[in-house]
Amino acid sequence: MGQLQLWLSALEMGCFFGLLALAYYLVLVGAGFFNFAIGPYAMVGGLCTSYLVLYEDMNVWVAAAVAISAAAALAVITELAVVRPVQRRSGGGELPALVAVAAVLFAIQQLGGYLFGYTTLPGQNLLTFDPVTVGETAIQPSALVLVAFTVVAFAGLAVWVRSTRSGRLLRAVGDSTHAARLLGLPVNRVRLIAFVLSGLLAGITGLLFAPKAGVSSLSGLSWALSGFLAMVVGGTGSVWAPLVGGLLLGAVEVFVPYYFGGQSHVYGLLIVALVFFALKPSGLFVRRVRA
Repeated sequence: MGQLQLWLSALEMGCFFGLLALAYYLVLVGAGFFNFAIGPYAMVGGLCTSYLVLYEDMNVWVAAAVAISAAAALAVITELAVVRPVQRRSGGGELPALVAVAAVLFAIQQLGGYLFGYTTLPGQNLLTFDPVTVGETAIQPSALVLVAFTVVAFAGLAVWVRSTRSGRLLRAVGDSTHAARLLGLPVNRVRLIAFVLSGLLAGITGLLFAPKAGVSSLSGLSWALSGFLAMVVGGTGSVWAPLVGGLLLGAVEVFVPYYFGGQSHVYGLLIVALVFFALKPSGLFVRRVRA
């Protein structure tokens, strides 16, 4: 494998991790909460699409619309039926809600296995065209689509957060939920918007990444952990921070096993996690709360 192919693989993995981290970022900024069900939402986006295309003979675009809608619906259910009631009953405590969302993570995985089976299904390409050749390296359509979507998603959300009223509301609520309530801001609506956007983003991300290695009902947990670690590494100081964290993890995921072999990337990711949790838990980019 040439160096260019390695860098392209690292870029593809980094974009995937970064998009998952961005979904985490939206909920953290808009609701002040770590939604560990992001990985299962992505799994549903990829697995549901593949199942509908392969077993129900559905058009890939229609199947993708159904799958992404299902991921967004699961995000809404997570907020309205799990997180919000648990936080209300616990007086706003985060730990009970985190435990509840961890249960949601495994529940969605089990539901995915029950509905779509427990075998790994090949991912479906939304767009099909000839690979783009750069030198001796062929870039697959799925990789190009994933990278392009990453750029559009991050740029679009950056503009939305900074330039629109709803985006500024998201930041205001994330700065201080208590202050936002005192000011009469629509906190519950903003939280729901954050969850919906994260569900949509995760569903699309899982769908676009599935062609690389397939998707199964068990993919949700590993994807949830990867996205969370990318967000921890990047921090929350900028909309682009999750992408930086994702690209760093993507490089570790690709280059460590290339040079050290086997499952060494697992140890590489573990070392990265330990370093950041111990020395820089706020990530590379620190969020500054406006006074």
